[in-house]
Amino acid sequence: MSGPLPRFAVVGNPDNRRVALFTAAVRAAGLPAPRVLPWREVLREGARFAPGETVRIDSPGEDAEVERLLRGVSDPTRLEGTARWYARFTDAVRRVAAVADTAGATLLSSPRDIAVLFDKRLCHGVLSAAGVPVPMSPTSGGAAGPVRGWADVRARLASAGLRRAFVKPAHGSSASGVLAVEMAGPGRVRATTSVERTPDGRLYNSLRVRRYGTEAEVAAVVDALAPDGLHIERWLPKASQRGRAADLRVVVVGGRATHAVVRTSRSPMTNLHLGGARGDLAAARAAAEAAGADWPEVLGVCERAAACFPGTLCVGVDLLPGSGWRRFAVGEVNAFGDLLPGLNGLAGSGAESLDTYGAQVAAVMGLHSPIVDGLSVDGPSIDAPSATGLDSCAERPGPAPHAEPTQHIQHNPHQEHHAHAAVSLPAEPGARP
Repeated sequence: MSGPLPRFAVVGNPDNRRVALFTAAVRAAGLPAPRVLPWREVLREGARFAPGETVRIDSPGEDAEVERLLRGVSDPTRLEGTARWYARFTDAVRRVAAVADTAGATLLSSPRDIAVLFDKRLCHGVLSAAGVPVPMSPTSGGAAGPVRGWADVRARLASAGLRRAFVKPAHGSSASGVLAVEMAGPGRVRATTSVERTPDGRLYNSLRVRRYGTEAEVAAVVDALAPDGLHIERWLPKASQRGRAADLRVVVVGGRATHAVVRTSRSPMTNLHLGGARGDLAAARAAAEAAGADWPEVLGVCERAAACFPGTLCVGVDLLPGSGWRRFAVGEVNAFGDLLPGLNGLAGSGAESLDTYGAQVAAVMGLHSPIVDGLSVDGPSIDAPSATGLDSCAERPGPAPHAEPTQHIQHNPHQEHHAHAAVSLPAEPGARP
């Protein structure tokens, strides 16, 4: 590699695990530790960069003060305020980008990409327009106008012929505020969700997956979430592994799928903090190949999704395998989807001995994947032929069990975390009984 070695700066929360893991990866590459600009200072005072710095914009999650500055709520387990969070966060990212551009620093993610990735309606529209297989959605791209409440949801489900759908906060992730809704006839509605609604009408994130069994209950939750924006998409029937619904988180670095984990659950949400568990990736690949799928093409679906965001070095793609492991669709693309502690890269990815952060550092250094050049990432990747969607899959019920006693969790509409093998994660910040 010619030219000077990169000097990293990270806009993040100093105590966040992400910052610690990225710092460890930078030092393992023989480089000086990155300069960390705390989000709380950036939000109050702005950022400053040196010429030639390579800037990583990291998650603002897991910090109650930063959450208050962005969302305007004193209790981080509350669900309200995601639209305010989105507006303030994307504005802050744009200001960081402007300062970096003026200073001659290079960003590893673009403001445009981040703004799209944190609006599920816009993201779905971009993926769909690019021919990436995605679940059908009556809110794709946002052209259909805002969803104002349960009456709108009901009307759009009926118009689209959907009896089972996910209703998601437009600016959330980690299943925050998501409802898996099933319509069984006039007045017969139920929803599986991690949302806890208190008697006074307040909504909280909870570690317990629960079910609301009446239309009035479902309507009350949806009506409370609607002011912050809602996205609706078809609930696709997922493949299973050992009797549990399964999907995959695939990390794409520099255009190449480098890391993957299988997530399994007995509920519609596979997130680990909601009772999901890591599945068997080798078994998933074997099942897909036995069903006639080509594994490089499966990974290629994720690479095609990542290619929709050329100004961003790394994204995490949620890949939904259809029943029988024959077809695949992209559920979501995550700007901060790389928190997979202890997980080494896929065989043939060039990142076999690296975790997700090491792969990103290596990409910047040009060791195993494309070199970052300004706001675009160019270079070779695994071939990504067209893949078919899941429209022909038959729907099936997906009942979810009740979990342990209620715990509220801090709202993190920008964060997902997964464990690898025996690696354990600390309790979610902000958890309370």
